[in-house]
Amino acid sequence: MSKILVAYFSASGVTARAAEEIAQAAGGDLYEIRPAQPYTAAGLDWTHKQSRSSLEMTDPACRPAVAGAVADMARYETVFVGFPIWWGVEPRVVDTFLEGYDFAGKVMIPFATSGGSGMPYAQRHLRSQYPELDWREGKLVRRDGAEWARSALGL
Repeated sequence: MSKILVAYFSASGVTARAAEEIAQAAGGDLYEIRPAQPYTAAGLDWTHKQSRSSLEMTDPACRPAVAGAVADMARYETVFVGFPIWWGVEPRVVDTFLEGYDFAGKVMIPFATSGGSGMPYAQRHLRSQYPELDWREGKLVRRDGAEWARSALGL
């Protein structure tokens, strides 16, 4: 049984591919953070102010429901949390995930994908939103996820 979980939300498949690479390199289990109501192409249109993603991201209290659950979160010691950067931070469905489990005593390692945003602001946001969690340095991954994951774990 792995003591590493790679939990991720992916809207287009890019973050999913990065998560799979990280899980394989780290010897971790994969868990997809899936919204209970899947996003449509129109819902992901960030250029439309009334799209689902735009409405969610302009409401800091929004917490979209997540479909499914991690079978036994207690067994994991390290949790990689992956997401595409939306409006500079993690999508609200990732907040739902982070608020749905007890991460006390676990090492949290964020990773993200983005076409233009950087990781520093997203990482600061996670630390400010969830200061009780043991956040380690995260990374914006492109094609270097496996090498970075091994390095983050000291492998």
